Amino acid sequence: MPRTAERTWTTDLLGEPYEQTTLEFAPDEEGPVVATVVRRRAEFPTTRAVLYVHGYADYFFQTHLADFWIDQGYHFYAIDLRKNGRSLRDHQTIAFCRNLGEYAADLDAAQRLIAEDGLDTLVINAHSTGGLIAPLWAHARRERRGGRGLVDALILNSPFLDLPVPAAMRTVSDSAIGVIGQRRPMTIIPSLYRTPYMESISSAHYGEWDHDQVWKPIVGVPLRAGWLRAILAAQRRVHAGLDVPCPVLVASSAASIVTRGWDEALFAADAVLDVRQMNRWAAGLGRLVTVQRITGGMHDLALSKKPARDAYFEAMQRWIWAYGPKEENL
Repeated sequence: MPRTAERTWTTDLLGEPYEQTTLEFAPDEEGPVVATVVRRRAEFPTTRAVLYVHGYADYFFQTHLADFWIDQGYHFYAIDLRKNGRSLRDHQTIAFCRNLGEYAADLDAAQRLIAEDGLDTLVINAHSTGGLIAPLWAHARRERRGGRGLVDALILNSPFLDLPVPAAMRTVSDSAIGVIGQRRPMTIIPSLYRTPYMESISSAHYGEWDHDQVWKPIVGVPLRAGWLRAILAAQRRVHAGLDVPCPVLVASSAASIVTRGWDEALFAADAVLDVRQMNRWAAGLGRLVTVQRITGGMHDLALSKKPARDAYFEAMQRWIWAYGPKEENL
């Protein structure tokens, strides 16, 4: 549980109007643990908030995404989960966890913080691994608020619902990783394939986005057996079916690409995950699920080239107006 001392907000590294606060948790085997919440308040009164949850070895820097949500009439919050981004400490292994359930404490604390700000309507917008963590948390908290759950709408941007490998390889991986991940969790697992995805988004290479190359390394972060074991266990739970009570939007690129070398096609497809798998498992997430494919989208739809990025934002806008919380319910 985070400490209950009086909340302190300071100007975030993004500058005004962004603020940040630190949530402190009980130490784990590596030492002290924190999460960081970034906040940007709407310019007019509302009790609606959106919480952005990043992907693997990532952090919040997409201010244009915050612009979008502010324009929709939401206060914007983002969380850098423990051992990621603003929350990464020198004694920690970046992005490592043994169980995705560890992040429930981070999301619980962020939700309470948002409620403390007087906001009672919550939309989660989560990307990739965050898109695996968020529905599991929403499912686990589904009985709160009289069965409405803690989340009023869930938007998943290319969620990590399955490994991008053939089914036969997945079966072998489950068994081997289960053993290694339990006995030697810090063992580095050789990547199944190298993707130049980060080169396609980083302005240091072929992309258009500036980001911290420690918190979001262009060369990627080694996959460790304990983390992969946690991912596989979480994906098995998704595959068995969840019961998220709020409406869910699963957005992805219209196509995937597998390449080891540079290819201009990386600008128009998901180079990290298999979009067919996302569509396969999407329906089992909850009671009302919408699937949206974005032509020309990249793995992080919010970092896609402008036509696809605009299409993603337009799809979110249409969907949130159709299925999201309404003003009359506030």
